[in-house]
Amino acid sequence: MKIENRQQFLVILTIVAAGLYVGVNFILTPLGGWWSARSKEITTLRAQVKDGNYLINHETSIRGHWGDMLTNSLPSDTSLAEQQVLRSIDDWSGSTGVEVTSMSPQWKADSTNYLTLTCHVETSGDINSLTRFIYDLERGPMPLRLDSVEIGAHDASAQAMTLSMDINGLALIQNTTK
Repeated sequence: MKIENRQQFLVILTIVAAGLYVGVNFILTPLGGWWSARSKEITTLRAQVKDGNYLINHETSIRGHWGDMLTNSLPSDTSLAEQQVLRSIDDWSGSTGVEVTSMSPQWKADSTNYLTLTCHVETSGDINSLTRFIYDLERGPMPLRLDSVEIGAHDASAQAMTLSMDINGLALIQNTTK
């Protein structure tokens, strides 16, 4: 190869290498990042559209469920709600044969939209009456949830047992302004 051709070849090779460097670092890499970000955004938007369509298609059942929650929630008046929960616990204990030894209700204002009533209840009875008490509490229409349950035996035959549990109740605060 002649020196002149070699110089032209090296100049062309340098220009091609510089062009590739610029193309890869300043065009392809940013476009690849933009493309992957755009793909993620499209995936997120498709999921949101799918969720929105689900909500639109199930509006009546969702509204019905929300209506049930509003009617079955505890009243926002704390003393009335406390009375309602304590009366229900008393009814359940009477129907199951469980003896309630102590109850300690306490209100928490976790949000501006709802209040929670935490009630620590201690009872005693046999295993059948205690399990029926828990069943009645869970299956009742009131918005109560068992957070913790401890069952202990008083004697070797396990005929006399104690039940200690924490119950949470929900009181929704309805906004009257729109």
